[in-house]
Order: sequence, then C-alpha cells, then structure tokens
Amino acid sequence: NLMLTFFVFSQRDFFGKGPELLQRLSECSEENPSMADLLVALFYLPARHLHEYDRLLLKLGTCFEVSSSDYQKLQDSRSKFEALDLQLKRKRKEAEYTFHFWKSFPGKMTDSLRKPHRRLICESSNKALTLQNAGRFSVNWFILFNDALVHAQAKWLRSINQAVDQALSGAGQDTASLSSGQKLEPPVSRTASYTFYKEGRLKEATYEGRWLAGKPHGRGVLKWTDGRIYTGEFKNGLEDGFGEFTAPNKTLNKNDYYQGQWKDGKMHGLGTYRYASGEVYDGSFQDGMRHGHGMLRSGKLNTSSPSVFIGQWLLDKKTGYGVFDDITKGEKYMGMWQDHLRQGNGVVVTQFGLYYEGAFKDNKMMGTGILLSEDDTTYEGEFSDDWTLNGKGVLTMANGDYLEGSFSGEWGSGLKVTGSYFKPHLFDTDKDKTRAVKLGRLCVCAEDKWQAVFEECWSQLGCEEPGRGENWKAWENIAVALTTSRRHIQDSPELLSRSHNKTLESLEVIPQHIGPITMERYHTIRLYLITACDTPLHPLGRLLETLVAVYRMTYVGVGANRRLLHQAVNEIKSYLNRIFQIVRFLFPDLPEEGGLIPEPSTSLQDDKDQDSTDGGAPESPKPGRVVSSSGLLLPVLLPRLYPPLFTLYALDKEKEDDVYWECVLRLNKQPDLALLAFLGVQQYVLSSTKDACFASAVETLQQISTTFTPSDKLQVIQLTFEEITKEVQSLLKQDFLWSMDDLFPVFLYVVLRARIRNLGSEVSLIEDLMDPCVQHGEHGIMFTTLKACYYQIQHEKIT
Repeated sequence: NLMLTFFVFSQRDFFGKGPELLQRLSECSEENPSMADLLVALFYLPARHLHEYDRLLLKLGTCFEVSSSDYQKLQDSRSKFEALDLQLKRKRKEAEYTFHFWKSFPGKMTDSLRKPHRRLICESSNKALTLQNAGRFSVNWFILFNDALVHAQAKWLRSINQAVDQALSGAGQDTASLSSGQKLEPPVSRTASYTFYKEGRLKEATYEGRWLAGKPHGRGVLKWTDGRIYTGEFKNGLEDGFGEFTAPNKTLNKNDYYQGQWKDGKMHGLGTYRYASGEVYDGSFQDGMRHGHGMLRSGKLNTSSPSVFIGQWLLDKKTGYGVFDDITKGEKYMGMWQDHLRQGNGVVVTQFGLYYEGAFKDNKMMGTGILLSEDDTTYEGEFSDDWTLNGKGVLTMANGDYLEGSFSGEWGSGLKVTGSYFKPHLFDTDKDKTRAVKLGRLCVCAEDKWQAVFEECWSQLGCEEPGRGENWKAWENIAVALTTSRRHIQDSPELLSRSHNKTLESLEVIPQHIGPITMERYHTIRLYLITACDTPLHPLGRLLETLVAVYRMTYVGVGANRRLLHQAVNEIKSYLNRIFQIVRFLFPDLPEEGGLIPEPSTSLQDDKDQDSTDGGAPESPKPGRVVSSSGLLLPVLLPRLYPPLFTLYALDKEKEDDVYWECVLRLNKQPDLALLAFLGVQQYVLSSTKDACFASAVETLQQISTTFTPSDKLQVIQLTFEEITKEVQSLLKQDFLWSMDDLFPVFLYVVLRARIRNLGSEVSLIEDLMDPCVQHGEHGIMFTTLKACYYQIQHEKIT
C-alpha cells in the first residue's frame, strides 16, 4: 500500500487532476472515489474476470467430444482458472488483513517491520498468547508474520522464525532463498487423506480424495465410523454433484442406498433411493427430502403388500396429483393427495370393473361421487366411506330404470333405500326423466395433472415459472445438461450406445432459434425435436420419457378401463399443448397454434405475380402450412403412447366392433363380383372387373393398422382412394372422374375385403386426435367416407 500511495502521487500529473479516465478504466461505479481506490479497483479488475473465463471454457467444451484431448485441455484449464481465482481471493484477504493491522498499530516499531511482501498471520492483541513465567506487570505482544515471529518486548527470535517459516513455506529452504523472497507455495489442489476431529456432522469421519484450498473438492470418498459411506463429487467441502451414499439400517440389518445428484451436502436433484425395507424411490429430491415428481415402489409381486405410487411430492410427502396402484386390492387411484392422504377429486377403478369418480377426504370416498359397475348400473350421490353410500342420490339400472331417494350401505353388500322408483320408457310422458350420467365432471382436469413433471423441465431450462425466463439461458442450460450427462457416462461406455452417441453429436449443434420461420426452418425445427425427444439426456427427452412412464402407469393393467378413454385422450391433448408452449419458448418466432407459414415462392413465380399485378386478375394466394401442436409433436409422442391408448379404444368400441366384424365375416363369404353387385357397384365397373379386383387398394388400406398418428392413417386412406381410381382408369382405359354415388360402393367393397379387425377403434382415434386444420379438407372428406362405411357395414342386411 506504501508503493500504491507513491504511485498515486507520481502519476497524478499523467492522469490529470480529474480521475474520470481512471474511473472508466477501472469500471468503478462509486461516486467521487479517491485516486488510491480507483487504482486498487483497476489492479484487481483482471481477477474479477476469472469466473467469466471459466464460463467461456465451459461453453467451448460443448464443441468437442468428451474423450478428445481438446476437451481434456479445456477442463484442465478450467480447473487452473478456478484454483487461481481462489488463490487470488485468499491473497487479497491476507493483504487487506495486513493493511488494517498497519493502520491500527502505527508507530516506529511497526514501521520498521513494514515490508511489501510481508503478510500478517496472527497477533496476540485479539488472540491471547501468554509468556510462561512472565512477570506480574510485564506486557508481552506477539506478532506472527509469514516470514517472522515478533516478540514486542524482546529481540527477534531468529531460530523460531526460521522454524515457523519452514513450516509455512516448506522445509529445505535456506536463508538466502528466504531473503530473496523466493518461496515454495504449498499446492492449492492435492490428493490426500484426512480424519476430521471437530464437532459437527463430519466428526471422526475420514475423507480420501481431491482437495482445493484446504477443503474436499473434486472426487473423493467420505467414511463415517457408524458405517455411512459417500462416494462421489465434492465442492467447497460438501457433497455436490453426482454421488452414491450407503447408510446401515441396524433395525433391519440392511443398508439404505442412494445414487443420484447432491447439492450443498444434501440429496438434491434426480436420484434413486433404495430403502432397507425394500421400498425404492426414483425421482426428484430437494434439501435431502423427496420433493417434486417421483415414483415409490413398495414391495414386490410376491410380497404381502405390493404397490406403486407415481406423482408429486412436497417436503417428503405425497402432495398434489398422483396415481396409486394397489396391486393387492386390485385398485388404482388417480387423483389429488395431501400429506400422504387422498384428498380432493379423484378416480378409482378396480379389476372387477367398478369405476368411481368424485370427492375424497382423509383418504376415503367422502362427498359427492359417481359409481358405475361393469353392467352400467350407476349411482350418483353422497358417499361417507370407500364404496359406502350415505345420503341422497340416484341409482340408475342398466335398462334405464332408476331409484331416487336416500341410500345407505356398502356397494355389493345390500343397500337400504328410501325413495321413488321410475320406469322412464313405460309411458311416453316419462321420457324426459331419462337420466344420462356424464363422466369427467368430478375428476382432475388434464391441465392439472403432472404439473411437477413440466415444472422440472422448465426448471432445467432456467425458468422459475412456465415461459418466464431468458431464451438464451435456456439453450445454454441445454448445452450444459448434455455436456454434464456425457461427462458422467464417459467412464461407462456401455451406457452410451453408438446411436445415442450420434444423437448427442447432432444435438450439440444448436439450431437457429431466432428469426422468421420459413418452411425450411420449420423442417429443421421438426427434425431437431424428433432428435431431442429421442434422448433422455436432453430436457425435452427427459420430459417425454417421464410422460410416457406416467401415462402407461395410469392406463395399463387395472387402468385399462373403457370409462377412462375420454380422460386418456384429453391427457394427450394436454401434453401436446404444454410441450408446444416449451417449444415456442425455445423457438419464439414459431407461429402460435393455427398460425400459417407461407410456402416458399420461386423467382419465376414472383415474375408471374408481377405480371398478374400489371394486368389481369390477381392469382389466389398460395397455401402454406398451418402450425399446430398435433402436427408438430404427435408424430413424436403418440407412437410411445399408442399401445395403452388403442387398448382403451378397443375396449370402448368392443360391442360395435363385434357387430361390424360379424358382418365382415358374413359378407366376405361372397365372391368378388357377387359382392360388388350386392353393394351396388355401377355396371360399367362390373363389366370391366375380374376376380381379385382392387387387390392393391385392399393391401394399401390394411396398412392403416400399422400406423400410429391420425395424419399417417389419413395418408393411407388417401392412397387407397388413389389406388381405386388407378385401377378403374386402367380398366376403362380413359380418364375418369368419380362421383360419390359411384365411389362409395367400391370403397365399401375395399373396406370389407381389407378385414380390419378394430376399424371402429381406428375411426374413433382418428376423429379424436386428427389435426383440426384438415377436418374440412380432402382428408376430412375421405375420412368421413371411411366412417360411413363402418356404420354401413354394421347395418348391412344379406337378402
């Protein structure tokens, strides 16, 4: 600081009397700072930028393979910058401590000790140190520097100074090297073993691994005397990063085992905890507790009480929406939870076909609810316990008759009823009393399901709330997530297949996400989303993987109940809307739902447009692509959800499909020409037709069962129509324009010969999930024709 003061006076003429130039150079924001403060800020400025260099190297690392030498060099440079940053901060702290000492104790004695390289370590005015056998009135002041020990009442203790200096700076140095200021600095980073002895959570624990600035930092192993072991990453003395933890359970004589992410010494992030009791939790943690989305498996199929819960957790308790599969009872609950109890609206289905939707309180069916049995007998009214009716309600029989009044008793064990009996179809005047129960009113709406799953994805993108964050930060977080994941699995090549490695390589290139959306860019975005959703290491891939898991957990097994179809379809639509919101956040210029992307126009087309502007009627605008969540995301999502969804469709359409299939089998007993004539195909088609006609159209339509998305199924229908037209044109040997009266019987014949077993399910799936923008176009008309064929076949009579 003396040198700094001298520098201030000697350079004052160079900077002028005003410090404005120096203030700009030092990036100092204080008002009226002194020249010395400005110079101090200027000299420390490069050290303040070290963390930015570290961040820059992290970004550069995403451009190289984890196993490459360039990547390793970048990581080594990062470690050195981090160590340098800590070292400079420590030295600055020592300098400030020494500076305040000189200011606090001015005088001739301290002036003689003041040297630029000298740093204060400790002095006895604030940390007591007594001299043995000292006189009663004697005053002793000890000052310990990095190169000397001073006793203020006595002379320099040279021998002690040398011993202390050797301990601080390393043994083996001679006096000459000390006087020249050339000292061996102890390494900031090292590998060592140490046993902690102070009170606290690490008392008597032994750590072996990497250290940085006196604290565990890097990879290491921490062992406690009671048998607990942590193996993994450390940061600033605490477990931080990926790690494994084992804790003995003395009661069960087994170990608890955790593998996953840590932060500040606690389980934090994604992880798997295997309890000594046999339970397994797989999901999110926060501050050492289950928090966020997670799945808890209790017991196994051969144990006394196997069950699975998947849903939201809050401070180690089931709270929010979740699905509980009680395998022992054969029941599945889908609804709201609070403090481990079913609380709020929910749905229960059983292996015996019972369906309940309504209110829950204190883990019981309590309040208003709707109960349906397998034969469509329905009760709508008040409940007081599980499957227990208590209060006013309406009991509707399968034939439409119903009881209205007060009910009490458990379902299936005899009910006590006080009320009126109605038979609506007995008299025409009672037809208005026919009661139709509408399901879905008392269950959890689709938008309120799996909120924790989407919150986790938004959090990975750097957003505290959906859509609230910086676009550039989201892309940076995606790059960091991919790099971190690849670094974690680089030591286990079997975890990363060749195809996944190629996927990660393609995801390292961030697509252009700012600017007008053209058809070419839309195609690039679509390909990027397909690739991103194909790997769980990408936040979108992780989101999709989790949604597929919760969907299958909900609608497979006991959840394969036909009354859940409407909820299952709405849940998929909700997924599409919420994922599309994330996609539009990443690509902010992507049009919203229903927006239009114009088709590219060539220069020749532009010339024609110009000519039409100069003279003549202008041409109609060229159609573009309508942007929709279903068109962009359904090809990625639906194939993974198709098996449980189509099972629900098959269960829901079972009766109609059985009637349809019986008619198909009967009608297909006829030969081709007889069947064509029976269906009313025009004579000019019959006269040109041979046996096994329209075979290519039949084979084409059969492919509808091998596709997943409505758009692909509609494409199959269109190709079928084209094959029919080609065959008729080849038979007539001329161009031919269909009318619907002529086309429908031929298409009906093709549908019959195609023998599609679950055609009703296919039709319903297309109708529920098809893109709204094609409903009134050519595909919409063709689909309506297929739908009409399905209903026509069910009512076809053979005379």
